[in-house]
Amino acid sequence: MNYNQMSDAEKKAELALLLEKYKDIKSQGISLDLSRGKPGKDQLDITTGMLGVISQGADCFSKSGLDCRNYGNLDGIPEAKALFSELLGIAPSRIFIGGNSSLNMMYDAISRAMIYGMGEGNIPWSRQGNIKFICLTPGYDRHFAICESFGIEMISLELGPDGPDMDEVENLVCNDPSVKGIWCVPKYSNPTGTVYSDETVRRFAAMKPAAPDFRIFWDNAYAVHDLTDNKIKLANIFDLADEYGTVDNILYFASTSKITFPGSGVAITAASEKNLAQIRKIISVQTIGHDKINQLRHVKYFQNANGVLRHMRHHAEIIRPKFEAVISALENDLGDTGIARWTNPKGGYFISLDITTGSAKRAWELAREAGVTLTNAGASFPYGKDPHDRNLRIAPTFPPLSDVKKASEVLTLCVRICALEGLLQK
Repeated sequence: MNYNQMSDAEKKAELALLLEKYKDIKSQGISLDLSRGKPGKDQLDITTGMLGVISQGADCFSKSGLDCRNYGNLDGIPEAKALFSELLGIAPSRIFIGGNSSLNMMYDAISRAMIYGMGEGNIPWSRQGNIKFICLTPGYDRHFAICESFGIEMISLELGPDGPDMDEVENLVCNDPSVKGIWCVPKYSNPTGTVYSDETVRRFAAMKPAAPDFRIFWDNAYAVHDLTDNKIKLANIFDLADEYGTVDNILYFASTSKITFPGSGVAITAASEKNLAQIRKIISVQTIGHDKINQLRHVKYFQNANGVLRHMRHHAEIIRPKFEAVISALENDLGDTGIARWTNPKGGYFISLDITTGSAKRAWELAREAGVTLTNAGASFPYGKDPHDRNLRIAPTFPPLSDVKKASEVLTLCVRICALEGLLQK
């Protein structure tokens, strides 16, 4: 029944029943975690075979004869570049392979810009006064934490079903030289699951920024993380940027963190040859090279892009039931109440839930007290402040399916309690 159409007496009666149920759940002493987008143990187990592909010194040589145990190859081994190139549709000459974390590479990119400038000959960001980044919301909390750590002002723009409102983006980027970047998760955005439309990607590629040191931080973290065989294709921003002559505007990031092992995956930065020249120059002082044995391990295990895609189908088989369990609980418990809306993503790692305005923090607290940990309310917004206090991010991949079902039941109960409390206070 739609809660907004209930009489006060009906609301009070419904709330009393829900509070009794909540009291019973609290007494069970459960401890469940839907807070972070981590692969579960069953996902990690399907990659265990990778650990054995290099077992002796003779396995450590690439096809070109490179001994991956030694120094050198700052950019990464050619075979690993070829694998990422085939998988993502990026020329090998534009790929720089780093360590296990694309987040680390994004942080380093901004750190270099603060110290040395973004692009040869440009003034370091730290000497330009107040600089700004566009942050699409709800979005990835760690992107926002990077900006906050460097004192970069964040401008919030709402993320729509096809990406951001490009009129707003273009107005900011093309008219304000203090705007230095925008965070984008273009496929299965964290947490909404949004996939940018072809037109949105084209307009990103076509932009002519007011600042010569503006960059699009294209974090394609979920490029191959489809939940079904009906894969959604993302337009290739490099191909479009080549058409418009804007390839220097792009810094592209990806990794195998949720493909193999988050703690020992392989991450990349992809950029124009001009941008990579500056990156190499600076990183060559920082390191002689990253873990080439791990790069070779990935290449030997997957062989090619089809090997990665076959592997990702196994991931989907494991986590799809968990997403379905959450969606089922939301539909069954909240579907006719008129107090919530949610995304039903076709890939990625998250579900975004919007509940009644002003109640997200309260729902988060109720869930925590009942033994269910969620990502902090407001985390998907700059400075951790949801202006409407209504968004919650659900991360169903890590716990076992039975835990996901139980946690979803607790969450929807808390959402209903908060909604009725709010309606009765009006």
